[in-house]
Amino acid sequence: MIGNPAAVTPDQAAALVELARTGSIRAAAESLSLTEQGTRNRLLSLEEQLGVSLYQKGRGRRAKTQLTRHGRMFLPAAREFCQRADELSNFFSGSTGGEVIHVAASAYLTFYVLIDIVQKFHDRFPDFRVCLSTRPEEDIETALLEHRSVSIGIAAPYHSTNALTYTHQFAMDWSLITPPDHLLLQKKSPVRLANLTDFPLILFEPGSTGREHILEAFQSRSLSPRVEMEATSTQIITRMVESGLGISIVPLLKNGVVTKGRDIGVRSLGKQVRPIHSGILIRENDALTAAETTFIDFVKQEMPV
Repeated sequence: MIGNPAAVTPDQAAALVELARTGSIRAAAESLSLTEQGTRNRLLSLEEQLGVSLYQKGRGRRAKTQLTRHGRMFLPAAREFCQRADELSNFFSGSTGGEVIHVAASAYLTFYVLIDIVQKFHDRFPDFRVCLSTRPEEDIETALLEHRSVSIGIAAPYHSTNALTYTHQFAMDWSLITPPDHLLLQKKSPVRLANLTDFPLILFEPGSTGREHILEAFQSRSLSPRVEMEATSTQIITRMVESGLGISIVPLLKNGVVTKGRDIGVRSLGKQVRPIHSGILIRENDALTAAETTFIDFVKQEMPV
């Protein structure tokens, strides 16, 4: 039987959120600046208020603490509750302004595009504050669908779903990047994907749209790339290539910012890999706030085309 959810406090909800994020009572306690017993007490009080078990109890320290089915069901609401409580706490604070805009974006767009755009937005609209989190494209769509605290996604679309509306902004073709003086740079004819299979390839992590595009291009030609390393971002990949750990295939902005200052070679792959599209994702039929609409319009104006 469900208890009295009206008595749930932000501190209790935060304990569950941190437990889910960190995977252990100890790590959650450190994040919340509490003792382990204090964290357990908040979780036990929360379970008592809700009348359900939220996480699996165990004595081992090594195993990751798992949420129960009820815990997983309640987690999105707990996240949103904590966020709303934070906004109310800062309602009259001049440093946070009248509204917080929660944006989830890919690492590529965050590093090479959005950091500058958000800085300009804060300068232009000091009454609004953008909270930007970086995630793989698959996780961005999940966050929009399951966590109401995230209102805007900026990334390449990962799955096609009627629950999200995608507004296209720009597309990028793919290029081969190699260490300087690599054999592939000496080819006078265009570099083909078949030329890459003998070399160690550094690939994007699972859950990224870029990885899907690259593997699809090889598979459609019945080719098997030699994937030896994976990385979470283009910045890490370019550094690994520069160090001679392998070659890679990455999307490049026309302004050259991705390879600027890097001692690497670049060869275009033309249309051999499907272009990667980038744009704005929001929930279908979602009523955006004035601040969110202002931010989206600003991003559309400032994004490269």
